[in-house]
Amino acid sequence: MFEQEKLSYDYKALEPHVDARTMEIHYTKHHAGYTSKLNEAIAGTDYEGKTIEEILAVAGETPAAIHNNAGGFYNHNLFWAVMSPDGGSEPAGTLADRINEDFGSFEDFKEQFSGSAKLRFGSGWAWLIKKEDGSLAVTSTPNQDNPLMDVVDEDERGVPILCLDVWEHAYYLNYQNRRPDYVEAFWSVVNWEEVSRLYENS
Repeated sequence: MFEQEKLSYDYKALEPHVDARTMEIHYTKHHAGYTSKLNEAIAGTDYEGKTIEEILAVAGETPAAIHNNAGGFYNHNLFWAVMSPDGGSEPAGTLADRINEDFGSFEDFKEQFSGSAKLRFGSGWAWLIKKEDGSLAVTSTPNQDNPLMDVVDEDERGVPILCLDVWEHAYYLNYQNRRPDYVEAFWSVVNWEEVSRLYENS
């Protein structure tokens, strides 16, 4: 049985960038829903007992209920982890060096990631991924897909180390249709310590 990761901060901790009501609904309704529906969908199947990464790797072969809810479960667990009330600023150390190497500068990376989030049509996610050769890349996926899935183009696959949810339920109460404002606010809560840890350990 898959379980939601516990939040390491209160619903109101990310205000004013992410409001408490949105956080509460997002975590207790949307993410909880993906988790329970995933457990229901895999019960009694060959996917029961597999890790979430193993399921995502063959998402294209799974029924829609497993594909979509596995993505929703994994994506949100990562999303909560890469935000913090003490976030913001810039990455340091090895991750900072790699960002400069692959994107030219931190500001160029931010522009590319923000553009990916703002231009994603409809619902989806923006990602910073670590590829097999250690390089970093920015990509985006529709709905609850992610770069670990076999349904994603091969050149856009990798290990996610940063993500941004651009489904409307992630921001509409506070930002309405102003997705660009939400994307810009996200940079004030990014937990670069956790992103660096994910980069180092992937």
